[in-house]
Amino acid sequence: MEERGMSREMIEALLQEKKLKDLSYERILSSMCTYPHEIAVYAHGMFLESNLGDSGLFRGTREMEDKVIRMLGALLGNENAFGYLSTGGTESNIQAIRAIRNRKRKEGLSDMNIIVPETAHFSFDKIADLLSINVQKASLDEELRVDVNSVERLINDKTIGIVGIAGTTEFGQIDPIKELSGIAMDRDIFLFVDAAFGGFVIPFLDENYEFDFSLDGVSAISIDPHKMGMSTIPAGCILFREEFYLDELVVSTPYLTTKGQCSLTGTRSGASAAATYAVLKYLGKEGLKTIVDECMRLTRLLVDGAKRIGIPPVIEPVMNVATLSFPESEVGRVVNALEERRWRVSMTRTPKSLRAVIMPHTDEETIKLFLEDLEEVV
Repeated sequence: MEERGMSREMIEALLQEKKLKDLSYERILSSMCTYPHEIAVYAHGMFLESNLGDSGLFRGTREMEDKVIRMLGALLGNENAFGYLSTGGTESNIQAIRAIRNRKRKEGLSDMNIIVPETAHFSFDKIADLLSINVQKASLDEELRVDVNSVERLINDKTIGIVGIAGTTEFGQIDPIKELSGIAMDRDIFLFVDAAFGGFVIPFLDENYEFDFSLDGVSAISIDPHKMGMSTIPAGCILFREEFYLDELVVSTPYLTTKGQCSLTGTRSGASAAATYAVLKYLGKEGLKTIVDECMRLTRLLVDGAKRIGIPPVIEPVMNVATLSFPESEVGRVVNALEERRWRVSMTRTPKSLRAVIMPHTDEETIKLFLEDLEEVV
């Protein structure tokens, strides 16, 4: 830090210099984030100083968070769900598993484990470390969904929870949550649905999928407004069917305006809560469906175009994630060649393939340009 501060003009020039080094989303097909909606940006700026970690000072912001919880709960089959706005899927995943771990610890259980699909987000590796829980990974079926029989084989008397993914990060696939719900109810096991990405997509698809609180066995769900919800970063959400799970997370906060805190972070952005409230109110279900419909149309356009040049999908897209199949030795070359043409795509693990996420910042012209470059590259 310099002894004396710099002028506003110099700071703006420095910021612009750094901004130019960031990629813009226009040619990014690897991210599950996007430009926030303009109404979200407006609301975020209005509430920059608001801290939900000391919510008694910011009652209007707290009211918005409460209403967002009700809106998201209703979207996911339970208007009376309990939860809070987190920093995103990783925090939500940690908190869901921490809640059931704390409850089972009080019951005297030790050496606990949870069962997740092989396609589970890497945050579950963090969970294994942070919570000292054994994370067992169930195999997949031919459609890259978790194999229910594999889940059942892994359950033992130390299993405290099972996880299903509603919108896998790599393939955009939806695990058979209904079948997992049946297992959870039969075995009296906590079922957590990671819908960080799919939560704002699946309810608006033409095909009906059962994945949320409408299934009695679902105990908790995560959903990220800063992905397909068009809110600002960071905006995630963890929802529980029963309030007592939040009680398992509470710590005393004697010097704040609240008696206790159930969130993982202390200071929490009220700005992203306001942004989420504003964008959900502005778009409504109709607006969200319009966004999902367009993303799905463009996803099909990409996959159909890839097929015409001889590149099949690994699976037919379930949501706005397309994975294109190449010989394993070729995938890395294709991804690197596209990067040289300023495209950003990614690779899945198993089976190894090219992955493209079609977010709201993508338009038809972008898809056509990408397909042209893809054809030249291959």
